Amino acid sequence: MNKGIYIATLEPNSGKSIVSLGLMRTLLGKTAKVGYFRPIIDDSKNTGKDNHISTVLSFFDIKLDYEDAYAFTSSELIKKRNKGKSGEILDTIITKYKNLEDRFDFVLVEGSDFTGEGSVFEFDTNVLVAKNLGLPVILVGSGVNKTEDELLGSLQIAYTTFLEKDVSVLAVVANKVQEENLMVAKNGLSNFLPDSVEVFAIPYTEKLARPTIKEIVEELDGEVLFGAEFLDNQTGNFGVGAMQLRNYLTHLKQDSLVITPGDRADIILGALQANISTNYPRISGIILTGGLKPEEPILQLIQGLSQIVPIVSVNDGTFSVTNRVGNIKSQIYASSKPKIETSLTVFSKEVSFDKLIERLINLKPKGITPRMFQYGLMKRARTAKKHIVMPEGTDERILTAAIQLVELDIVQITLLGEVEKVKEKAVQLGLALDLDKISVINPVQSEHFDDYVETFYELRKHKNVNRDIARDWMADVSYYGTMMIYKGHADGMVSGAAHTTQHTIRPALQFIKTKPGVSVVSSVFFMCLEDRVSVFGDCAINPNPSATELAEIAISSAESSLAFGIEPKIAMLSYSSGTSGKGADVDRVREATEIVKKERPDLKIEGPIQYDAAVDAAVGKSKLPDSEVAGQASVLIFPDLNTGNNTYKAVQRETGALAIGPMLQGLNKPVNDLSRGCTTEDVFNTVIITAIQAQGFN
Repeated sequence: MNKGIYIATLEPNSGKSIVSLGLMRTLLGKTAKVGYFRPIIDDSKNTGKDNHISTVLSFFDIKLDYEDAYAFTSSELIKKRNKGKSGEILDTIITKYKNLEDRFDFVLVEGSDFTGEGSVFEFDTNVLVAKNLGLPVILVGSGVNKTEDELLGSLQIAYTTFLEKDVSVLAVVANKVQEENLMVAKNGLSNFLPDSVEVFAIPYTEKLARPTIKEIVEELDGEVLFGAEFLDNQTGNFGVGAMQLRNYLTHLKQDSLVITPGDRADIILGALQANISTNYPRISGIILTGGLKPEEPILQLIQGLSQIVPIVSVNDGTFSVTNRVGNIKSQIYASSKPKIETSLTVFSKEVSFDKLIERLINLKPKGITPRMFQYGLMKRARTAKKHIVMPEGTDERILTAAIQLVELDIVQITLLGEVEKVKEKAVQLGLALDLDKISVINPVQSEHFDDYVETFYELRKHKNVNRDIARDWMADVSYYGTMMIYKGHADGMVSGAAHTTQHTIRPALQFIKTKPGVSVVSSVFFMCLEDRVSVFGDCAINPNPSATELAEIAISSAESSLAFGIEPKIAMLSYSSGTSGKGADVDRVREATEIVKKERPDLKIEGPIQYDAAVDAAVGKSKLPDSEVAGQASVLIFPDLNTGNNTYKAVQRETGALAIGPMLQGLNKPVNDLSRGCTTEDVFNTVIITAIQAQGFN
């Protein structure tokens, strides 16, 4: 089930508030708890709290703190982007959204407003955020001051952009369209949109476009002299009161805003009298220009009136004020009940999201982005905190990652090494090592050392290991760490930053052993590409697997993929696709594919297949048109270590992809090997996947 939807627009003043309000009311009719979230809010005008958030939370009485309803202000976003912290931006947005997803049955997400300094980046940012939240989109465009071609053209480009990024668009809304052009807009949208996309057109509504007196006061920095309780009055036409009163009265219309110099007592009093007269229309307010205020007797007269409208004094001249009022883009405020009700009425008349919401609730998100994947890993690791031992306690990368992991409360950590040397290294690096949170053990001084020696002796004496040899081996951090797992004193181990793969894995093969039915220990990398996460195997362990071993690697990799939330579609890679290729290497891949099909008919698999046909939809369709894997493979099995290791490193270096792993498969307990060229981030991620693996051994 999908738990959210994203409302996006392509421009400022699109009127997406009407869609947000209408959709929120519809959702609340379908489910009890609906949350609201804005990834980015505008603070360019320094007007305090975001109006969209305040309005929705207040009107619909949503039990949500204001600070939880957004991730960044626009100025914060620009600062982080300028410092190259785009990854941190996405991580924070995902985390805050996921917190709401846990609390509510459904979350309505409203995109940014295209105002201020960073507006040039906003459309791309909205696409990226929707993609990384895994949410389908409702796209809103404004018809104001646009020809038919301009409106439809901009919406088509926007729709295509979302589609190219694999973001589902559920509906496209042409907003603020002249009443007589509603069907033209709907038909035009239907011409380029598939039937699966809902099409709506909402008319331009004059009442929603008119500013309230409150908005005018804020724009003009006015001083309210009278009628502060009526600032939500909505204006209609506005005009300058410069002529004689008898002439000006004939120009008044319903909800007119009177603009006049502050010393025109005749216009002021005449407009107030007209407001209470049954022979003239009601006025919404009076703006007094030039910094002039009525004289004291006039003020006393106004004060004594039984009916009043807002009277506001501003410093600007009449001409300037009139122009500025005409340029105000009206907003909907929490206190603007008439505007909210008008919005909901217009929405309910023109738009029906009932079918869309039924589809939405049953919609399965497309794929998983790297940021979503990483967030999911941390969240899963926290659900059952596991104890991970890290033998290389004085390595800078290990120590830094360990402290980060413990501070984030993801896992329990034990570092191996001489305690004083580990503490000294932390001081050199400026790290705060809290020994109450991170255990540091010197193997030969451990209370368990003698027991571990005896256990190792019993396990390996058939291999001519005596107690002295066992003692020597147990003094080695890799053997000691592995024995901690064997004895249940730790749940998993991560090593290899300063040791070879063989040194890390040998102890596990000697006494942790492989799972029942598994003969091959293999590895996978989770390759976090720009728009998806792929599983690469085996890129670290087996140099030249046989067909049987290759099949076992494929099955293990599919199970790992499934365990980490990625639907396995297996591509058995070779230099040939389908039946065309000949030779021992391609025949081995073909045989391995058949073994998998026989042993696991439930798995989707294709092989032999070339890399481009496996991951590129167009190439896959061309070479293997009937395949359910070609062009959409998520698990890529390489025919040998030479190919796999070089490919993952080439992809990592050339595309900037994050490679998480290698994660070893087939052992009875999780032990994972780091590259000696690993980064702190590599260590961090490998510990997390080890902790998740350990959850599966409970």
